[in-house]
Amino acid sequence: MPKKRKSSHKKKQILVLHGPNLNMLGKREKKIYGKVSLEKINSDLKSLAEELGVELKFKQSNIEGELVNFIHDAAKNKTAGILINPAAYTHTSVAIRDALLAAKLPAVEVHLSNIYQREEFRHKSLTAPACVGQVTGFGKMSYLLGLMALVNRI
Repeated sequence: MPKKRKSSHKKKQILVLHGPNLNMLGKREKKIYGKVSLEKINSDLKSLAEELGVELKFKQSNIEGELVNFIHDAAKNKTAGILINPAAYTHTSVAIRDALLAAKLPAVEVHLSNIYQREEFRHKSLTAPACVGQVTGFGKMSYLLGLMALVNRI
């Protein structure tokens, strides 16, 4: 019988990127975003990642250019994929869209609320076409479903 080899390869790393105001989750507009904190979302994602055999790197910024830099760094570091909630930048940021396209990494866009049931200006995502898919409207589950889909894709 062949000997089992110890796996020497590193787990694939996924960047979880949170956009503006998501650091205020659990404190702001609870009727829209719920009571769950960003820390709880990250904790639940980390638990799921362990089950899926991947590692997560978490980043949050309220600054568009920092989010772009995080995406560039992910491409340089050979990150396997990106789980992104661009938040308000979803509807305004050509820079984040271009960074996702330039990175050439599979990305899944997620949103806690259903952006298509909200104000009309939120119905258009500039960033979604640069992603392999989008999960919206399921609260914290949007992140978990998005991670499962991304891991399946990579």
